[in-house]
Amino acid sequence: MADRLKDITSVAGVRSNPLVGYGVVVGLSGSGDGNSGLTLQSLQSLISRLGLTVEASDLNARNAAAVMVTAELPPFMKEGQVIDVTVSTVGSAKSLKGGTLLMTPLMGADGEIYAIAQGNLIVGGLGVEGQDGSSLTVNVPTVGRIPRGATVERMVQAPFQETDNLILNLNRPDFSTAAAVAKAVNEVFGEGVASALDGTSVVIRAPYDPNQRVTFMGMLENIEVTPDAPAARVVVNSRTGTVVIGGHVRVTPAAVTHGSLTVSISEDPQVNQSATVVNGDGTVVVPGETVVTPDSAITATEEANRAFVFDPGVSLASLVDAINAVGAAPSDLVAILEALREAGALRAELVVI
Repeated sequence: MADRLKDITSVAGVRSNPLVGYGVVVGLSGSGDGNSGLTLQSLQSLISRLGLTVEASDLNARNAAAVMVTAELPPFMKEGQVIDVTVSTVGSAKSLKGGTLLMTPLMGADGEIYAIAQGNLIVGGLGVEGQDGSSLTVNVPTVGRIPRGATVERMVQAPFQETDNLILNLNRPDFSTAAAVAKAVNEVFGEGVASALDGTSVVIRAPYDPNQRVTFMGMLENIEVTPDAPAARVVVNSRTGTVVIGGHVRVTPAAVTHGSLTVSISEDPQVNQSATVVNGDGTVVVPGETVVTPDSAITATEEANRAFVFDPGVSLASLVDAINAVGAAPSDLVAILEALREAGALRAELVVI
């Protein structure tokens, strides 16, 4: 049940950085932006940098598309290394299949250029359209990827070699787990090497020699620690009806009954039409107005669900079995859990996402 430190913690300051850029994809087979002003202006600016003069009105972007290019710059990446990029349309292009991204600078949050992207796109989607307006779309053809499509031009400095101490941040804050991490590190490297700052961070004295620091970090991240049990939670997704109940959820003595009342109203109006009457002298009596008599039938049925009782400290398995016994749907389960919480019988935090 133990986890490695590399799986439950991260080193402060050692992280990836998002990059973004604006570019143009060319080589599309008529599925581009068309006469979009943004794309035409981008093409005009691009061509002008190549030494040619052209008006935007002379261009056509049927085979080109304006795109946003995004990427993640991992830590310690050096100049000349390559990373993957994702290309997404920003205009009215129908598909990027078969396109080529032209040289696009990728900037960080500080506005500096950290990578240059260019290459052929891989698109997993498909979109076709007929002359009568019918269309077929498979997956998402307006987003593509370029594996190893950007070259790193600038390195992001990390404080890994500059600080005297390393700080490990828990992915899930917990005081007990932080104390367990500090204890496990001290058992391997000696007392006083690690100490817990709070429920999230553990500070560790690191070697001064950079070569020893990398080796030390390699040993550190493979130390195994058993995380403490998380807090009891019941998580409800209100959009999908998904309910996840943690293993430490308990219920105090409570009696629950859950049923549903169904009311049905059916309308069967009666239409009466007076008949045409012919007198003996040949005169005809015109029929009167149609008379509609409402006829409603109302029925009400209520399910006779049995009540069930929770014993003290009932476990997750017993809770689920009891609720399943009455055939509760996910929405009914949420209603039962909310009622148990309001009654003070649910020993867990109810989280709605």
